[in-house]
Amino acid sequence: MKTRILKTILLACLLPLWAMARGEAIRIEHGPYLQDVSENEATIVWTANHPSIGWVELAPDDSSHFYATPRVTVYDTRIGIKRVGRRHVVRLTGLRPGTRYRYRVCVKEVLKHERNQVHYGNNAATDVYTKRPLTFTTSDHARPTVSFVMVNDIHGRNEVLERMISHCDLASTDLFLFNGDMISQYNRDEDLFSGFMDTATRLFASEIPMYYARGNHETRGEAAASFHDYFAPAQDELYYLFRQGPVCFVMLDCGEDKPDSDIEYYGLTAYDDYRSRQAEWLSEALRSDLYRTAPYKVVVCHMPPFGSWHGEMDIARKFIPLLNKAKPDVYLCGHLHLYQRNEAGEENVGFPLIVNSNDTFIRAEADSERLTIRVFDLSGKEIDHLVIPKPTR
Repeated sequence: MKTRILKTILLACLLPLWAMARGEAIRIEHGPYLQDVSENEATIVWTANHPSIGWVELAPDDSSHFYATPRVTVYDTRIGIKRVGRRHVVRLTGLRPGTRYRYRVCVKEVLKHERNQVHYGNNAATDVYTKRPLTFTTSDHARPTVSFVMVNDIHGRNEVLERMISHCDLASTDLFLFNGDMISQYNRDEDLFSGFMDTATRLFASEIPMYYARGNHETRGEAAASFHDYFAPAQDELYYLFRQGPVCFVMLDCGEDKPDSDIEYYGLTAYDDYRSRQAEWLSEALRSDLYRTAPYKVVVCHMPPFGSWHGEMDIARKFIPLLNKAKPDVYLCGHLHLYQRNEAGEENVGFPLIVNSNDTFIRAEADSERLTIRVFDLSGKEIDHLVIPKPTR
């Protein structure tokens, strides 16, 4: 018994010293940022610099101080167990449509886990004491308006992303679309954050939701299979529908642009089959109430459905016949690093199509009468616009 007590005392003394030897106190390293925000749910993603458990504290957006009462606490768990790691994902459910909430994210460092004993270190959290708490607003299908921004093909150019966002009125922006190739290769998780997400989080992504259509470059690199851990983690796949106000967004995942057999992929890709399964899903999704009842339908896909490369042609074969039948209002893509607008009927596509450049960005607004899409260059000058009247369906 004495030996056990001495071991416990010794361990209690050594663990803080061991933690200090690591050199850096626990902290929120990246994030938090919003994903999968719907009428009744929201997902919050962040990372810590050391292994930890994580949780979100949620409060109504009222006049009370955040510290006025214990707040609703939701842990990062899997199969009933609090996850220990650096990445944390918390899915909040049971929310109300069109409602603003305050939140903070917290972590507690796990120094050691041996059998049934866990030794904890310090806590860290986003600041609600010297700063106002972070907030987010759930979506609302009944809203008459929505405003959104789309960027693509940033390829790690944070200065370009920041210039684009500087020309956006964030106070009136409901959501952002990242339409692929935000980085050039995904070899480690840090590439996501140094490439664009730290900038996005600092400027808007902790409070304005961002929805991601993966590009072909995010499929490349040693860590590419981890992409879903950070983006759309509440979705079963990287293709999905969501709605905000009068717009239903169809988020498609283009896969790679070359054949799966190409030597560049080293035998690791199976995107032909992936796009075939996605087409089966799309056939059902386009008949759903979420799609059919929305006044406007916007398709978001990184690659255009035309061109001479394999991936582009596969999209044209598998997706466009379904979309032509479902009659969306516009198809937004990128990939080509140039700006191009096609009218309905061009390239066998029965609706308008915009290829956004790597040096232009889109700001769009929809209301009860029209969907207006404006395209801007890096100086904030409008270079094109498209007005789509509300369809009479």
